[in-house]
Amino acid sequence: MNDDRPVDLNAIATRAMKQYGFEPRFPPPVLAEVAAVPPDALPDGRRGVRDLTDLLWSSIDNWDSMDLDQIEYCERGPGGEILSRVAIADVDLFVEKGSATDRHAAHNGFSVYTGVVTYPMLPDPLSKGVSSLLPDGDRMAVVMEYAVLPDGSVRPGELYPARVRNHAKLVYEEVGEWFEGTGEIPALVRDTPGLEAQLRLQLEAMKRLRKRRHEQGALELDTVEAEPLVEDGVVRDLVVQRQNMARCLIEEFMVAANGTMVAFLERADLPMLQRVVRVPRYWDRIVATAALYGEKLPADPDAKALAAFLLRRRAADPDRFPDLSLTVIKLLGPGEYVALGPGEESDGHFSLAVTDYTHATAPNRRYPDMVNQRLVASVLEGTPVPYGEDELVGLAAWLSDREKGTKKVERFVHKAVAAVLLHNRVGEVFEGLVTGASPKGTWVRIITPPVEGRVMRGDEGLAVGDRVQVRLLGTDAYRGFIDFENAGR
Repeated sequence: MNDDRPVDLNAIATRAMKQYGFEPRFPPPVLAEVAAVPPDALPDGRRGVRDLTDLLWSSIDNWDSMDLDQIEYCERGPGGEILSRVAIADVDLFVEKGSATDRHAAHNGFSVYTGVVTYPMLPDPLSKGVSSLLPDGDRMAVVMEYAVLPDGSVRPGELYPARVRNHAKLVYEEVGEWFEGTGEIPALVRDTPGLEAQLRLQLEAMKRLRKRRHEQGALELDTVEAEPLVEDGVVRDLVVQRQNMARCLIEEFMVAANGTMVAFLERADLPMLQRVVRVPRYWDRIVATAALYGEKLPADPDAKALAAFLLRRRAADPDRFPDLSLTVIKLLGPGEYVALGPGEESDGHFSLAVTDYTHATAPNRRYPDMVNQRLVASVLEGTPVPYGEDELVGLAAWLSDREKGTKKVERFVHKAVAAVLLHNRVGEVFEGLVTGASPKGTWVRIITPPVEGRVMRGDEGLAVGDRVQVRLLGTDAYRGFIDFENAGR
């Protein structure tokens, strides 16, 4: 695409959704069901609802996020413990199992964020309205409690329904810069009594949790994920979201909350969906990769040894570390959902260094979380278990496939956006790193903007990790093509 005809990115995104088996539009029965939900609905449809609206709950998310699934609150406990509460939007109250809305959500499985168009799993009046934990009033939630001990270990606690109120919607970048000393305290934090102390306590809990998981072998991976910046249909830039202390805080709190969910369902002797990353099938290739850097890993899979290797490589060569991370991620294999019956042991999550893990903290955006939330509700309400084990097995396989499809849609649209961004720069030379080299082709990621394309000419002798100069030959947004030729080492 080297002419000046405008590219319809919305059409490209919709076509990608259909190509990978998603329904990009909500059918009329879904819209009718959602229209019948009062916008100010606050049902008391749970037994034993606690009123926790006075606690200083807050959220940290992207600046434009409206489908808020979780808010957090901490307080000090005995013996140096930090009692943590994570409130999860009670989406199940608004989406009946088997309804048209539920069937559509189960079919797509996830919200799809292309950077151009967002295709929500649930219609906006739900996911950005009555079931979102936005700071505009009281909301219904399921609260997960756990204690963070001084050594960073977690003691799971109660789960219960509650009425909550988000007192501050905060942004990752602002809070992260403040935590790291590179930015001022966010105005909302400064002007909300008690919020600075609350967030500093959450930060203390996060550091304990993170230190403990790293000691257990949690992997520190860092890939270059460039998100499109599109304004009024015009591609302005590709922006890399940097990992920071605020994102780490939410990650650690959610890992602990998901483990607490597993413990609750295990105590109730219920089946569940778990999230697993199995012991790497291609460990020998991870060992071979480490050998290229003069490092020796054990012959048998060892998360702690791999974690230590990755930390050393990050310190030694931060520019190439994202590409090493991507190689390791591919060799680790994808995460997947599995159905576990009562008492069955999980394969665990190799990358997170946890044994029992699930997805339960984003029911507005992920269908597996809604499934687990319904299982919890059956315990809280004393109602029959909503899913049989065979049904859960089918859901696990389907949702694992839908997650892969989600990533394919997002990658394709990101490539299309990158092609639009570069289409007027044909002939220019860019600095880059070789990210893939095989008989199927050679791929390079240029540094600025962070875009990956194929080396169509002069790829002989190039190997993963090589620094090269490449000349842009052409782009095609509708096919997601960005083509380069080797212009020298």
